[in-house]
Amino acid sequence: MSQYLVRKMKSNLQKIEEHLTQIESNRSPKETISLLGRAIRYLSYRDHSEVELIKKLKPHADSDEQLQVTLQKLRDKQYLSNERFADSFISRKSKNFGMNRLSQEMRQHQLSQPIIQKQLQELKTTEFERAFAVWEKKFGSVATEQRDLAKQMRFLVSRGFDLEIVYRIVRGKTPD
Repeated sequence: MSQYLVRKMKSNLQKIEEHLTQIESNRSPKETISLLGRAIRYLSYRDHSEVELIKKLKPHADSDEQLQVTLQKLRDKQYLSNERFADSFISRKSKNFGMNRLSQEMRQHQLSQPIIQKQLQELKTTEFERAFAVWEKKFGSVATEQRDLAKQMRFLVSRGFDLEIVYRIVRGKTPD
């Protein structure tokens, strides 16, 4: 390799390093946001469960201790609440999903059993009406063929509605 090429490569390498240094020194505030600021930003969009927030913050935390301190600050200021998350979650999802599906998703968020039971108890009274509304929006009429009946049943069960309620709906029962 000629001396000219070596000098040219070193010069290019120096230019790249200078450029990287300039980029790093001119970071936007969004890139240098603190862990607490990042958490508050996430919570300002919507409520998150603790587990969900940990997953989002973990890549940005220097240590688990820093993450736990941040979560404790959020709990102390009542910015982070699993109960409030559960209420928000149920109000967003209950229109389209049944108790089985909602229960499963709340367990994935590692909510405590009393919180899950409280939410499901409130939903139990409206399960049939919600299932009927979902079925009516998708299908609108009782199936006459076995294949269509099975399709309707699979749809409602996949949405998390109880099998007994699904049977009542596909047999033509109405909420009245």
